[in-house]
Amino acid sequence: MDLRQLIPDLAVSGQITPQDVAALAEAGFKVLINNRPDEEIGPEEDSSVMAEAARAAGMSYHYIPFVPSQITPEMITGFAEAMAERGPHFAYCRSGNRSTVLWALTQASKRPHDEILQIAANAGYDLSGIRPMLASLASRRG
Repeated sequence: MDLRQLIPDLAVSGQITPQDVAALAEAGFKVLINNRPDEEIGPEEDSSVMAEAARAAGMSYHYIPFVPSQITPEMITGFAEAMAERGPHFAYCRSGNRSTVLWALTQASKRPHDEILQIAANAGYDLSGIRPMLASLASRRG
């Protein structure tokens, strides 16, 4: 598992297994956010299996599937709501990039955009392509 810390309360990674969930809970994570659409994976790691693994580990679980290039306001709101729960939080998708994008979009009116992009870059994710979207969200919300 390639865990990358974005902020103290949020780490992201690529796809995890149901067995990884117990280790995440043991490490102190309280909230599991799944951004990987079921269509991209097999039944052994689909959202229902991961929800059960989270429940068994005592973690809160949120399924917010993110198909590349298909961001919706509901996805951003859902990610923000999951982050509002008591953490720490762990989000995953295929590589961690989509989870990082959703986090970044929830921060559009809360942090300077250069700071958001730098946090992502420090974790190994180049989100420079979403700068216009950050500006658009900030102007609508702020």
